[in-house]
Amino acid sequence: MACNSSTCNSSGCYKGYEEEEQPKPNTKAAVNEGNSCQNLCVKCKVNEPVCCGIGGENSRFCKDCFKNNLYGKFKQAVTYNAMITPPDKVLVAFSGGPSSRVVLQFVHEMQYKAQKNYDANKDKSLPVFGVGVAFIDESSTHSFTSQHIEKAIEDIRLIVSNLAPPSKELFVVPIESIFSSDGIDGKERLKELLDAVSDVTGKEDLLIHLRILLLQKIASENGYTRIVLGSCTSRIACHVISATVKGQGYSLSADIQYVDSRWEIPVVLPLRDCPAQELNTLCSLDGSLKIVELLNGPCSGINGLVSSFVKVLQEENPSRECTIVRTAGKLTPFHFNRVPEIHDSNVPSATRRHQKRYTLKPNGSLSSDSFCPICNSPLKKSNFPSSLRSHGSQQNPDLFASACSSCQFQILPKDPSLMEEFLCLLPQEMITKAKHGDQGDFSLLREQIQEFLLSDGENEI
Repeated sequence: MACNSSTCNSSGCYKGYEEEEQPKPNTKAAVNEGNSCQNLCVKCKVNEPVCCGIGGENSRFCKDCFKNNLYGKFKQAVTYNAMITPPDKVLVAFSGGPSSRVVLQFVHEMQYKAQKNYDANKDKSLPVFGVGVAFIDESSTHSFTSQHIEKAIEDIRLIVSNLAPPSKELFVVPIESIFSSDGIDGKERLKELLDAVSDVTGKEDLLIHLRILLLQKIASENGYTRIVLGSCTSRIACHVISATVKGQGYSLSADIQYVDSRWEIPVVLPLRDCPAQELNTLCSLDGSLKIVELLNGPCSGINGLVSSFVKVLQEENPSRECTIVRTAGKLTPFHFNRVPEIHDSNVPSATRRHQKRYTLKPNGSLSSDSFCPICNSPLKKSNFPSSLRSHGSQQNPDLFASACSSCQFQILPKDPSLMEEFLCLLPQEMITKAKHGDQGDFSLLREQIQEFLLSDGENEI
């Protein structure tokens, strides 16, 4: 029995005991509650965490929240930069790795939701964008068995076929088909071209240039309006350092933006804010995201050294890759680092309003009307006098004399007498682009005089 006297010292009185022992159950409950919260996803507070984000131990997510977080980064990049609009036909470059597998899955989910909204909408004013998949087979440049290649291509076909509805067309194109317009043996010509490049880094970079040219060719021949690459934060961070080492500092900002419209078909990078570590984790957690063993060999030369260096930095500090990309992102972009505006009167007005709403116009962007005939990097006019040199070519005199310093040093032959033979090995698309490179890009000029142009509905006075 408890008494009401504050001076009672009776052994039968429990007043003091209750005051001392009462807080203990509450403390234990708080500890248990704290432990239970630590064992739950930091976002939904319901499911158990299965992975950690780039933020470290405090960023514990369940599988669904982790995927939604990555998809949110993807969707924000697509929306804010107008990467994909309703009338577009999107070609996804698929290599079989985690990055390209995730971007293919996210594009499919975005298309699937657009299809559901279209079916439920009575207006039908905004069509559903189309999606195609392109796989560049580079087995001719590596020593792989035919069984290995056939198994990989079969797995890729199965992955794409399972991403339906809507159905998606798959293009499996060998890298040597870039020479198909010349009517010769592509494999032999590709081998001779790569053998003519003595620098290891130059060979790797040339293959990258040929790959993007082939993607442009596939997209142009099949009516696609966008090319989606799976370049993630980790790969862009490596490119920032390697491009700096190669002397490509002026053109660096053109390669790391969300949108690159210097090509005939604009190239977009929706995974620019997603590190490779998170993409690999998602593929390991989600059993439906099956990846294909990469067919490309490891990089060597400058690219391999930079990749190893960035990997060490990432192990020391998990946010180092993001810091590199954010720092490089402060560079001034070029005028072509955004999606061109739609001026076609046949496009529905709702589509044009949708694009105008989300298209971001960079302030103070750089302008460049000259590009490297090999890698298509923008060139600084003040560097022309020092970079020009004659290679003694008679058929194409000084055709590649205005190439960037990186291509001149790593790809083009040092001996002027070998230049004529080297030019004959290049694909016709590259030669044609070099011949017409002086025409430049008139999209910026059109924007500057847009207010003085007559629209289709106005009569000329």
